[in-house]
Amino acid sequence: MNPTDEKIIITKLKAGDNEAYKYLYDYHYVALCKFSYYILKDKVQAESIVSDVIFHLWEIRENLELIPPLRNYLITAVRNKCLNYLALKQQEVEIRFSSIEQGGIQLQNIIPDNQQPLGILLKQELENKIQEAIDKLPPVCKQVFTMSRFREMSYEEISKELGISINTVKYHIKSALVTLKKELGTFLCIIFAFYPTLL
Repeated sequence: MNPTDEKIIITKLKAGDNEAYKYLYDYHYVALCKFSYYILKDKVQAESIVSDVIFHLWEIRENLELIPPLRNYLITAVRNKCLNYLALKQQEVEIRFSSIEQGGIQLQNIIPDNQQPLGILLKQELENKIQEAIDKLPPVCKQVFTMSRFREMSYEEISKELGISINTVKYHIKSALVTLKKELGTFLCIIFAFYPTLL
């Protein structure tokens, strides 16, 4: 698509035209996911960030001054969000390890190991707590979350299999995360040590 055509897309986007929103996915999603994955080396998180960037662009479209090519804006936004994610992830690791040790629990005593019965029992208890929390989710929300986190399916794959939009998939994932973090609040530090990609 040439710059003149993208000017039309931008005009339609700012007017709330769904076809313009679809254009962002059709022409930019795959390339942005590859770019995001190059930075993160995490397929699920890479796709999540790209979806977040495109959705955020849609949310604030009326207040943005966009100029072609749109991919320049999207690449910059994805890059910044990836770097922010990596920085926050590193910070979370440092904080939760510090919290665990301050609580009198040494990390080596809670990491699962076939030679450490305490670690095995704790892991089993955590799995039970996580499953109980997941079982409380609404049926579709539970299905979407399970497909994302346990079957490692992308938002696009879930969308196609369930026949729902990518935005709907994103809504269910965010809803599930809010619920699970609320249900598992007291276990979060240890859960992150065992399952760093779950929440």
